Amino acid sequence: MDGFAAVDFGFAREVLQRGIAALYLVAFVSTLNQFRALLGEHGLLPAPELLAWAGNSARARRLLRPTLFLRIRYTDRRLVALCVAGIVLSAALVMGLPQLAPPWVPMACFLLLWLGYMSISSIGQTFYGFGWEMLLLEAGFLAAFLGSASEPPPTVVIVLFWWLVIRLEFGAGMIKIRGGSEWRDLTALMYHHETQPMPGPLSRQAHLLPRWFHRLEVVGNHVAQLAAPWLLLAPILGLWIPGPVPAIIGAAGAGVVIATQLWLVSTGNFAWLNWATIVLAFSAVGIPSGSPRHAVTAPPWIIGGQWLPWVVVTTGVGALYVWLSVPAVRNLFSRRQAMNASFNRWQLANAYGAFGTVTKERIEIVVEGTMLPDADPDPVGGQWREYGFKGKPGDLHRVPAQFAPYHLRLDWLMWFLPLGRLYEDWFAMLLVRLLEADPPTLRLLRHDPFDGARPAQVRAVAYRYRFTTRAEHRESGRVWVRDRRRVVARPMSLGEDQV
Repeated sequence: MDGFAAVDFGFAREVLQRGIAALYLVAFVSTLNQFRALLGEHGLLPAPELLAWAGNSARARRLLRPTLFLRIRYTDRRLVALCVAGIVLSAALVMGLPQLAPPWVPMACFLLLWLGYMSISSIGQTFYGFGWEMLLLEAGFLAAFLGSASEPPPTVVIVLFWWLVIRLEFGAGMIKIRGGSEWRDLTALMYHHETQPMPGPLSRQAHLLPRWFHRLEVVGNHVAQLAAPWLLLAPILGLWIPGPVPAIIGAAGAGVVIATQLWLVSTGNFAWLNWATIVLAFSAVGIPSGSPRHAVTAPPWIIGGQWLPWVVVTTGVGALYVWLSVPAVRNLFSRRQAMNASFNRWQLANAYGAFGTVTKERIEIVVEGTMLPDADPDPVGGQWREYGFKGKPGDLHRVPAQFAPYHLRLDWLMWFLPLGRLYEDWFAMLLVRLLEADPPTLRLLRHDPFDGARPAQVRAVAYRYRFTTRAEHRESGRVWVRDRRRVVARPMSLGEDQV
């Protein structure tokens, strides 16, 4: 690292630019496949209704974050066009094509991705109310100022990525320390692998590991989130301390973060959160370039191998972030720390964090239907058949699949239902769409027990799920054991207005 130019961080820039672009590609594909059924013109929570409300009130417009659809009327076709454009642009950046041009070209590409995806997430309501949405937006904004292959990456932007990782990881660590006692008594991961929103193929094996290992997991999590991120700042010392030690310390901190995130990737499905953290942590991996640190004969408009206007722009971005980060710094050290909060409309310099408390048991809402208009409303039996979801547990023999970094939004929202959110409007509308056998809604599911036919009634039943022990699995071949709790949405048919 040498003043304005992070000359040893060319590899880090490659990982950041291509990795963040790949995450945008996944996000736009996820939106293309799911947005219309969830939030489109005939979705569960139609975005046009939100935009109409915002369009009728100046105060409402201020509450809504920036979106192109306030200026251009939303239609499903325009949503598709925006997604396709985002996919094409993301793919070009993954291949490194805009990076071959002057720095203004990749800057424009990333800013277009940032504005395009913000236009979507701003009207995504609860289906886009996840911390990794604002993380992707912030990462895309910073990636716009990494420059191109013709010059070294700007030091100030690399440092801003370190600051992002610190807010992301240290913020999550502090949320846990201030949260449930299970993080302090080291028992959190005795439950979490089983009760997390969307388990993965290895979640059961992780859950069955010894209790001492789960305690060690929590200790490792605290080290990775509370201590390791600060090591990313060590390369700054290279400005004054010669030798490889500062860079090695920074890379070691990044290595701890990356290793921890890979464990989370292998044991769960957290959309692109873990993958984004891995990509961002590579910002601290410096590899000596062997190129000269100073160009003695460089003209005055070239500083550290960078064109002077570009230095001015990136320095301005750094100054902007210093100002925007003041609320984030206060939040990190506040007793009332906010989690996944934005302090400005543009979702920059945000606060992050997750799982301040861990649920101790897994309650699943199972949606059932019947072709009989007079089916018995309560007993279990062949009259009622279950709808299958792609990611969330259902079939007791089915091993959870790996979907991340792809984001199954409906499945994630289903996990929140038993946590006090059962009577949200989108869930009532989901039951209506199932009664209608709505094709876009059914495509969000893995299994429709009626093969596209309209059921006479649907209902929702709460079950407690737990992983089978090794002995239970050998005997039955099941992955899950469940016991029925109660009907949480009584049988309804078309024409009824209650759930």
